Amino acid sequence: QVQLVESGGGSVQAGGSLRLSCAASRYAFFRYCMAWFRQFPGKEREGVAAISTGLGSPNYADSVKGRFTISQYNANNTLYLQMNTLKPEDTARYYCAARVWYGDTCERTVSWYNYWGQGTQVTVSS
Repeated sequence: QVQLVESGGGSVQAGGSLRLSCAASRYAFFRYCMAWFRQFPGKEREGVAAISTGLGSPNYADSVKGRFTISQYNANNTLYLQMNTLKPEDTARYYCAARVWYGDTCERTVSWYNYWGQGTQVTVSS
């Protein structure tokens, strides 16, 4: 069982930055894929970035490449999403997700993950 709790959302003006955090209670001896998703009102949830707790490079959606950075601090089981140069179209509810995985690549599809947090709202004003 994995529990995920997001924090760090809020309101910011366009061009600003926010850092989201996801505190994960998980077994240290498993390897996981961890990811950030976002959901716009009335739309499907979409993958933003994903990273493995083992080896492997993070991957990003094209819409956030160069602006968002996913990272993790395994010592305290926390996943981060640093969001820079925010745009109004980044306004969404952001979710943290996890699954046990021992491969090299972490997917960014909703059905691939089986643990989810409750989400945190990010609002970017123009």
